[in-house]
Amino acid sequence: MGQRIKISASIVIYKHRYAQVAELIESFLLIPFEVRLHIIDNSPQNSLEQELPKSDIIQYHFCNANLGYGKAHNKAIRMVLDWAEYHIVLNPDILFEPNAIEALVDYMRVKPNIGLLMPKVLYANGENQFLCKLFPTPFDLIMRRFIPGFLKAKLQVRLDQYELKHKNYNQVMEVPNLSGCFMFLRMDVLKIVGLFDESFFMYLEDTDLSRRINLQFQTIYYPKVSIVHQYEKGSYKSLKLLKYHIVSAFRYFNKYGWFFDTVRYTINGIQK
Repeated sequence: MGQRIKISASIVIYKHRYAQVAELIESFLLIPFEVRLHIIDNSPQNSLEQELPKSDIIQYHFCNANLGYGKAHNKAIRMVLDWAEYHIVLNPDILFEPNAIEALVDYMRVKPNIGLLMPKVLYANGENQFLCKLFPTPFDLIMRRFIPGFLKAKLQVRLDQYELKHKNYNQVMEVPNLSGCFMFLRMDVLKIVGLFDESFFMYLEDTDLSRRINLQFQTIYYPKVSIVHQYEKGSYKSLKLLKYHIVSAFRYFNKYGWFFDTVRYTINGIQK
């Protein structure tokens, strides 16, 4: 059965060296299915190409421009849209065991209404990352990013609710907003709801895609499988990335509504 299942994946890189993605790539090559890995390079130079292992499975694409996160992943997805049954959107800083993918495939195959699946995500030290979220309000994003720590403590209940910390992160649950660091996607669903919205250069494109999938299919958190995400919080360290984050937030709320968003109100109300 394994050889008949076709899985593709995409990694978008920017000024990465092979050592930074080697373990991820080598793990993907060990997955016991028919696989293809597309590496989309948004870097100013294609220096990574010479470092990659020689394999028919790996396809390297140098963009000669920074396309942004969603647009670069779309470039890969379009190449395999009619080939793969499932596609995995991967951050370069993800680590996983190949048998984790087998478990995700098994679950997706018995749950045909799932469009998006995310496993439990851990920090490198083994601590849990709270990447299951509600649909954001403007205040949620401002609170997480700009309110200083001594004030944020007074709002911790609201922040915990947004990150669904009152839920049991050891149980399977349907979650409206799943992180883009690892998205296990059903290709037939993408053909219906569309790919990443390319108007988001970086940040919130995962929230937008989760939302569109959630309206027609299930978006599921599946903690029986775990991966490691070496999370760096880039927008907390770079003014340029912070600018991208702010612009994407404006695009998101202009698209769905700043204060009057019926879908957000209804879905978030159910989750609470």
